[in-house]
Amino acid sequence: MISHDLYTVAQVRRIDQRVIAQQSVAGYTLMQHAAAAAFALLRKRWPAARHIVVLCGSGNNGGDGYLLALLAQQAGLQVDVLALGAPQSTSDAARACAGFRDVGGTIISILEKTLLPPADVYVDALFGTGLTRPPRGIAAALIAQLNASDRPVLSLDIPSGVNADTGGAEGVAVQADVTLSFIAHKRGLFTGDALDYRGELLLDTLGASATAYANETADACLLDMHELDKSLAPRKKNVHKGSFGHVLAIGGDRGMAGAIRLTAEAALRCGAGLVSVATRGAHVPALNAARPELMAQGIEDAQALEHLLPRISTLALGPGLGQRAWGHALWHTALDAGKSAVVDADALNMLALQPRQFSTPTVLTPHPTEAARLLECTTEEIQSDRFSAARKLAKKFNAVIVLKGAGSLICAPDGQVRVCPWGNPGMAVAGMGDVLTGVIAALLAQGIPAWPAAQLGVALHALAGDAAAKQGQRGLVASDLFSHLRLLANGITTNG
Repeated sequence: MISHDLYTVAQVRRIDQRVIAQQSVAGYTLMQHAAAAAFALLRKRWPAARHIVVLCGSGNNGGDGYLLALLAQQAGLQVDVLALGAPQSTSDAARACAGFRDVGGTIISILEKTLLPPADVYVDALFGTGLTRPPRGIAAALIAQLNASDRPVLSLDIPSGVNADTGGAEGVAVQADVTLSFIAHKRGLFTGDALDYRGELLLDTLGASATAYANETADACLLDMHELDKSLAPRKKNVHKGSFGHVLAIGGDRGMAGAIRLTAEAALRCGAGLVSVATRGAHVPALNAARPELMAQGIEDAQALEHLLPRISTLALGPGLGQRAWGHALWHTALDAGKSAVVDADALNMLALQPRQFSTPTVLTPHPTEAARLLECTTEEIQSDRFSAARKLAKKFNAVIVLKGAGSLICAPDGQVRVCPWGNPGMAVAGMGDVLTGVIAALLAQGIPAWPAAQLGVALHALAGDAAAKQGQRGLVASDLFSHLRLLANGITTNG
């Protein structure tokens, strides 16, 4: 349970203090536990290492580093410690520094032109979770040297330079091979820039008891497929196609038929009983030829769309819709119908110009640039704090939000956030978002409420992408997900 919970820096500090108070564990003892866990990991991961270099800052993260260096010295390894400033004299970090010196350790003060000594393994203990600005000056230069080396790096708690709350890395940051986090998972390590810096992420709770977490509601949680699978109950035998909902996929202006076809087929592959497509009439013959199971309708105006709306249960609105008169007319008519909906692509761009709060179950699936339009800010501002952006969007539109990207976030109107731990860079290709729209729409049409439908849809989509990527990330196309989606939606493990 705890391993799925994600916390802010402030929350982790409170948990840390409860461990100290409730379990009568001194802060220095926790520091010793952290160092012991990190050193054990280092020895296990790189057993041939004989020379380590530890980069220590002046705070508690540096204290962890000094104690790891002490253990390495006692184990007979060659140890170099580079210190970026002296710890405060009364701090646990100062005690750790003195302990390393007491076993004969030598500390090199980092000067402006300090060169990084060679090592078998580097340990990053420069900056902990308290860092909220990019490293500068000597620290930035040292991190640049570290990243340029060809040796493995173990980061303690968080890669220095990464914001533990947001996952941003606005300046230089340590590119770790492994990050060992302590006490609890920091939410920022699961989204955005952090995914490019953290390497393999491990957690050691340092013996914290469950009571230390009891009064701290996690700020966010990782998606848990075991829980989400419960939303897909086995189908009864006495059913018909109408039992599993009717999705209407609306979009595909001239030249963009592929987008709405991907959405519609994804809805079929994830179990919608019927899927209709409202698109330009010129696209209908190709859709019928490629996928006859789709009920493609040539729709040239809003009046024609109105005739389709009464018999459908869920809208998949936006892929290839365009922002010309045809798209605007269909957008207004569709949203005014009061149906459950997944809103994506150009439908989001129109929503940015004409905002509304939704009273029916609705999922919005923006990528960062679309989110910036919806919140009237910059893409950089969205990416600098994805958690805050997702919550603002959910509140503004009274909808479930899927903020796409590395570590996609799913946010409910009440502020609950889930983070997707799956997916891969091969999925950064045209059409992937169109497929996701169809996946979530199919789940809504089958009667799953918007909040779990969005979570399950993101999970199925990401896991299907991972399965497809087993044949290589480069060259992955959106339609490669279809066969995997069908298996996953039936609870069948796919090997790609």
